[in-house]
Amino acid sequence: MSPGIDMQAAMALAKSAPLQAPQQTTNAAAAKKAATAFEGVFISQFLGQMFDGISTDGPFGGGQGESMFRSLMLDEYGKQIAAQGGIGLASSVTQELLKTQEVRQ
Repeated sequence: MSPGIDMQAAMALAKSAPLQAPQQTTNAAAAKKAATAFEGVFISQFLGQMFDGISTDGPFGGGQGESMFRSLMLDEYGKQIAAQGGIGLASSVTQELLKTQEVRQ
C-alpha cells in the first residue's frame, strides 16, 4: 500500500459503506450508448491486431511518431466505425444488457 494510508482506517471505511445491488435501468438509450462504446473498443482491438505486422519504415513512414500514435488512431477508427453502425455487435449487446436487467424495450 501507499505510505500514509492507514490499513485499519481503510478497512473500516470499506466495511461501513453499504453494498447495493446494481439498479435496473429503464433507459434504453444509456444501454445503447454503453453497447456502442463496447463495440468501439472491440473494433479497435481487432484493428490493432491487423496493424501489428505493418512496419512504419519507408520513405513515407512516420517512424517512432507514427508507431506512438497508432493506438490513438485505431481508437478513433473504432469509435467512428461503431458510430456509423459498426459490425452489428452493439444491437446484440444492448438487447442482452436490457434482458439481463429484465427491462423490455
